[in-house]
Amino acid sequence: MHSSKHILIIRLSAMGDVAMMVPVINAFAKAYPDVKISVLSKPFFRPIIETIPNITFIPAEVTSRHKGISGLWKLSRELKKEGITHIADLHNVIRSKILLKFMRVPSVQIDKGRAEKKALINGGVDSFKPLKTTIFRYTEVFKKWKYKDTAPVALSRPDKEQAVVNFIKNCHKKWLGIAPLAAHLGKQYPLDLMKQVVKQLDDSGDWDIFLFGSPDEIDILKDLCFDCVNVHITARSLKFKEQINLIAQLDVMLSMDSGNGHLSAMYGVPTVTLWGVTHPFAGFAPFNQEKHCILSNRDAYPDIPTSIYGNVFPDGYEDVMKTITPDKIIDKIKSLNKTTY
Repeated sequence: MHSSKHILIIRLSAMGDVAMMVPVINAFAKAYPDVKISVLSKPFFRPIIETIPNITFIPAEVTSRHKGISGLWKLSRELKKEGITHIADLHNVIRSKILLKFMRVPSVQIDKGRAEKKALINGGVDSFKPLKTTIFRYTEVFKKWKYKDTAPVALSRPDKEQAVVNFIKNCHKKWLGIAPLAAHLGKQYPLDLMKQVVKQLDDSGDWDIFLFGSPDEIDILKDLCFDCVNVHITARSLKFKEQINLIAQLDVMLSMDSGNGHLSAMYGVPTVTLWGVTHPFAGFAPFNQEKHCILSNRDAYPDIPTSIYGNVFPDGYEDVMKTITPDKIIDKIKSLNKTTY
C-alpha cells in the first residue's frame, strides 16, 4: 500500500472498544499523513472519533436506513462513492463481514482471539493468563498491510470548549472524574460503597469531583453526592461531546470496567478502574493503565472472569466487588494525586 489510498476502519460498537481504537488510529494517522482514513461507526460515537485529527467519520445507521442486508448494500454503495480502496475491519462480526463482501476491496480483519477468551472464562490453571490486549490486536491489523509498527499514541489535551469553561468556572481544586455505573451489575461497584468513596474524597477538600453518567441516571448520581460540597453532575449539563472534552482535562478518572475509563485513557489521563466478574487478562484494560486496575478477590471468587462483558453473574457472586474496600480505592487515588500534572 502507498499514498492515495483511502482506508475505511470499521468498528460499530461498543463505546469502550471504539475509544480503544483512538490511540491506534492517532498513531497511524501521524505516521502516514498521506493516507486518507475514514472510520465507520454508529452515529452516537461521532464525538469519540472526531477527537482524532485528520480523520473522517462516516455514520452507520444500522437501526434505520442501513438495517439488514438491503441496508448494508445501500451502505456499501455509499462507501463506494467515498472512494474507499481498502478496509480494516476492527469488529469482525456478521454485519462487517457482509459489508466486506459487498465492497470487494482489499481488506484485513481483526483476530479477536475468541478461542483464548473462551478458555479464559471456562477456567483451568493453564488458561488463566494475560491475553493480547484489544489495542494490540488493533495494531496487528495494520501490520498485515506491511505498515511499520506504530506504537499507539494518546491524544493531546484539547482546548476547553465554552460549555466546559462555563461548567467548571468555580472549580479550582484538582479534578477527579468518577463514572460509577456500568452496563452490567457484574461490573458495577456497589452504590452504597461508592457513596462512601465520593463522600470521603469530597471531605478531603482536595478535589472537584465530576460524576459522569447518562441523563436517565441522574437520580442515582444525585443520591451518590447527597450532602457533598464539591461534586458536580455532568449529566443533563453537558452534551456527550462536551463530557469527553471535560474528561480530557481531568487529573484522575475513576471508572468501572466500562467505556468512560477508555475515554480518559485515550487522553493519557491516569485512570483507576474497578473490576468485578471481568478481569484485565481478557485484554480490555484502558490504554497504558494496567497498573491502576483494582481487582476483586479472585481467591474468594475463583471463577473470575465469569464472562468477557460482565453479563454473567453466577449465584453467590453478588458480593464480589465488596472485596474492594473504599479505603483501597481512596488510597489509590491519593497516590495518583501526588503524581499527576
